[in-house]
Amino acid sequence: MEEYEKRRTAQVAEESSETGPKDGEQAEASVRMIPANLLHDMLNLGRAENLEGQPRRKRPVKRTSLLVSVPMPVFGPVDTEEFLNAAIRGKQQVVEKYLCDDGNPNVCDKLGRTALHRASIEGHLTVVQSLLEKGADVHCKDRLDSRPIHWACRGGRVEIVTVLKDHLNSRDKLHSTPLHVATRTGHAGLVEYLLSCGVKINCRDREGDTALHDAVRLNRCGIVKLLIVAGVDTQIRNHEGLTALEQVKQWHFDTMEILQRVEQLKGAGEQPSDNRETGEE
Repeated sequence: MEEYEKRRTAQVAEESSETGPKDGEQAEASVRMIPANLLHDMLNLGRAENLEGQPRRKRPVKRTSLLVSVPMPVFGPVDTEEFLNAAIRGKQQVVEKYLCDDGNPNVCDKLGRTALHRASIEGHLTVVQSLLEKGADVHCKDRLDSRPIHWACRGGRVEIVTVLKDHLNSRDKLHSTPLHVATRTGHAGLVEYLLSCGVKINCRDREGDTALHDAVRLNRCGIVKLLIVAGVDTQIRNHEGLTALEQVKQWHFDTMEILQRVEQLKGAGEQPSDNRETGEE
């Protein structure tokens, strides 16, 4: 029996030595025939098996809310503070509830700011229209004599200015016009709209500054171009005796180049555009 086992073992070893290399070549060939994507999956599978005993990181799950924001109806009375807050936040239903209950549309806070001021700076057009329909005063002034149109310009709200544009040249306590305010806050699109409406372009504020002075001092290059094309007077001096060009700083390269070009044109007897009235009051 032992002799038989020895012969059988020798026979198996001999067969293995004869067929081993061929089997290895076949195995290598079979590996070459495996598609790349399948091989990639197999490798990933092997990695996953090796990490089977390790804790897995949980992937963050994106949760999407199925809730839709629906304005809640207002049943109870609305007080003054709630009404003013609703105007600045654009809560139309709260505003309408207050107005329908015969609330005063011109009520203001301790700084003189009405709901129309608040809605104007935030651009809530429907609220502004509701207030105007109920008798809101477009002439109302806060403690700085700023009207709603000044607030709309501060916020760059062209859509509100189009509703309040009958007061485009009104002045606040600093003698600033809506054009001054839009220039200082850098709203070039609004400045362009105001100029298209024919505002008085050369008005001076309490310091004697025109909108061009403000634009140059704040380096609003785009607004400087708009004002020059519209015909602003570049020779007006403020109360310090300075023209807009004389206010240009060394680092205001673009603004300086524009104003110097205008002066060159004037020296040659040309004008960029016809000047408008100064609008001094």
